Amino acid sequence: MREIDARGLKCPEPVIITKKALEEIEEGLVVSIVDNITARENVSRLAANLNLQYEIEEKDGCFYISINKVKAETNRGRNEANEDIAIVITNDKLGSGSDDLGKVLMKSYLYALTESSPMPKAMLFLNAGVKLTTEGSESIDNIIKLSEAGVEIVSCGTCLDFYGLKEKLKIGIVGNMYSIVEKMNEAAKVINI
Repeated sequence: MREIDARGLKCPEPVIITKKALEEIEEGLVVSIVDNITARENVSRLAANLNLQYEIEEKDGCFYISINKVKAETNRGRNEANEDIAIVITNDKLGSGSDDLGKVLMKSYLYALTESSPMPKAMLFLNAGVKLTTEGSESIDNIIKLSEAGVEIVSCGTCLDFYGLKEKLKIGIVGNMYSIVEKMNEAAKVINI
């Protein structure tokens, strides 16, 4: 049995450390301890998505999620072909509403992406999305990590010029609209963020 104390951690950290613990064992029990309903739901969803049996026990204001990993069930239901994905990011914020919240959500999304499997083949940054690949980006470390894992990072040259950021590019290559369209057309699936 392996116990993960994820109390006090912000989303998506409880899910990610629980996922890592499950990946480190071939079979056995992982108990993830969380202190809020959102983390309880997210860790439970992780177990369900991995087709693993789990139980939740509430005590002392915390949730103890016991996940049973059985060797034969580990990857059932996963679609490994999803790696042929291009992700198009057109803003430095995720969603609409509060800009501050949008920046936090984008950083969280990119961090979660570094911990996901399989990873996309390419990430294409357009319009204000190029701000994420340049100097001053709060997400640059996560994008570097994605690049190091083999994800191709492409920033629109016209967009970099528009924002005056071409000389501040920190990761990836400068692409043009033709090369970006080619990457999108070659991908089996395109996700727009």
